[in-house]
Amino acid sequence: MKMFHIAALIAIAAAGAVVATAAQAQRDPAYAAARAAGQVGEQPDGYLGIVGAATPALRALVNDINIKRKAAYARQAGNGATIEQFAFVSGCNLVLQTQPGERYQTPTGSWATRSAGAPTRDPRCV
Repeated sequence: MKMFHIAALIAIAAAGAVVATAAQAQRDPAYAAARAAGQVGEQPDGYLGIVGAATPALRALVNDINIKRKAAYARQAGNGATIEQFAFVSGCNLVLQTQPGERYQTPTGSWATRSAGAPTRDPRCV
């Protein structure tokens, strides 16, 4: 019962952190271009990943976004949840929020392109 309570709190808080962080990143034209080109994708752990070859500029962009995400997760984690748990729930939501044509990492670690259907997510995602 306590685990459900923690998961519910994390899910509610994660939604807020995901929206805020995603909205900030969306305003960055370099991020939007990399996402549209399939150079970056959402990972199940709540962080952005590089798909394929990484340029220094792309690596800097992804690192900056991930630092901001981790800070948001740290601010929101609590009530018995760790940053990693909070990041995982956020990752579940971020993968679900991908649009057709965008890239995401499957639970097996391979990169997939989102189709019109639901993305393949970790079975622990609710």
